[in-house]
Amino acid sequence: MSSLRSDPVHRIHPEPIDHFDRLPDSLLPLVFNKIGDVKALGRCCVVSRRFRSLVPQVENVVVRVDCVISDDDCSPSSSSYDKSRAAGPISNLLRILLGGIVKPFQALVQFFGPKRPVINETLNTHPVSSSLSVGPGADVNDGEMEQGGVTHHSPTQVLRNFNEIRFLRIELPSGELGIDDGVLLKWRADFGSTLDNCVILGAASVTKNVNLQVAECGNNGFCPSNNIANGLNVGNGDDNGSIPESFYTNGGLKLRVVWTISSLIAASARHYLLQPIIAEHKTLDSLVLTDSDGQGVLCMNRDQLEELRVKPLSASSASKRTLVPALNMRLWYAPQLELPDGIVLKGATLVAIRPSEQSASKKEVSDASWLSTAFEEPYGTAAKMLVKRRTYCLEMNSF
Repeated sequence: MSSLRSDPVHRIHPEPIDHFDRLPDSLLPLVFNKIGDVKALGRCCVVSRRFRSLVPQVENVVVRVDCVISDDDCSPSSSSYDKSRAAGPISNLLRILLGGIVKPFQALVQFFGPKRPVINETLNTHPVSSSLSVGPGADVNDGEMEQGGVTHHSPTQVLRNFNEIRFLRIELPSGELGIDDGVLLKWRADFGSTLDNCVILGAASVTKNVNLQVAECGNNGFCPSNNIANGLNVGNGDDNGSIPESFYTNGGLKLRVVWTISSLIAASARHYLLQPIIAEHKTLDSLVLTDSDGQGVLCMNRDQLEELRVKPLSASSASKRTLVPALNMRLWYAPQLELPDGIVLKGATLVAIRPSEQSASKKEVSDASWLSTAFEEPYGTAAKMLVKRRTYCLEMNSF
């Protein structure tokens, strides 16, 4: 009785219950897996010692890079910056390094640090200063760099806090390839220790046909609109799937070659930068390196990740990227392609790429099944339509 009388406040106002404390440790990592984002997980770590001990067990991690820092931003001279701009996107692409994202655990307070100028627009609205470092100056021990009062750390260093990552996704703020407005350029590449395959979809322009209506069926019962809906290629009556002569004379072929080489360089540069992460995280089942523009996607499954650990990649002598092997390529082209939702691709081009040695030794999968799954809709349908056209074969030497 005396104990009850001595504590009347607790009887009237009981202490609030933390329902998270009632969850078992085996369940909390499942909750954290739904969060995924590395910065949000970093904030969870400062909630309690318990959270801090459980977050490293997360299996699904997403790293979103908010901005790109040029090494010229750290230089007092602007002349190098002018030269960099004059060199064009391909030159800059060869210099891309995954520099740093803000360390979310030991330096969480830096999330609220001052912002600094960057060469790419910051896409994240949070006050977090995740970043990519561009240029030779970023190649330092552990990827650490000081700028504007904020210390940046490489993804490799940040991810060391996680012990059991199985699914890792890294998202860049934008694609590396500078293309004009209205131009479509998408690629997807699979890598092991070297390139396994790459698919590139491009178009000189993308427009919306607002006047697209269901066409009336002709006397023969043929409905063009139904043909589109079924994913089949439709075009002019005299279109036999061949590339017109003007494609070779007006620079069309040259432009497609530039698209192909640029996409392969971007993919091989991304692959090169993933080495330390793959080496440290042997539990990985899937790794995806993409960008918020949806321009390029590099994918590696468990077998490909293990292949890279066992068989080191061959690096290009000219730049920090993986050497691209000799290739066999197949190209499909349509002067104009109308998709089911009214999107019109002019100069639509699909390129399927495999290493020459692989093409000779491995049985090819169906073009339609392999290529149509490389892109999200409506571009998956575009790939299905293009592979029904005439195929053109090309070869490319290693570079």
